[in-house]
Amino acid sequence: MVGESEILEVVIDHPRLDAAAAPALRQELAGRFEDRPERVILDLSNVEFIDSTGLGVLVSMLKQMGTNGRIVIVGASPAVQRLLHITRLDSLFIQCDSISAAHDALA
Repeated sequence: MVGESEILEVVIDHPRLDAAAAPALRQELAGRFEDRPERVILDLSNVEFIDSTGLGVLVSMLKQMGTNGRIVIVGASPAVQRLLHITRLDSLFIQCDSISAAHDALA
């Protein structure tokens, strides 16, 4: 159970967050978000590609968290960073270079 002051850390092990992987990822994350965490560190170090379906999963995670929810993305590749910037989702997700910097950003 995730308390209000706790930070949920989620590592995405899928190299591609696309239409093929999104349903399984959405189901995998559903249980982790049942307690509606307010602060999440999302490690995307293993993710090489995200399409619009994958972005939809990330946005739905944020919506599940409610108005006080904050997600910090760690380890996004340059391609993923560009996509977040182009879609202006970089304004919704904080981006950090390390887990420790992510914890600092959420403190």
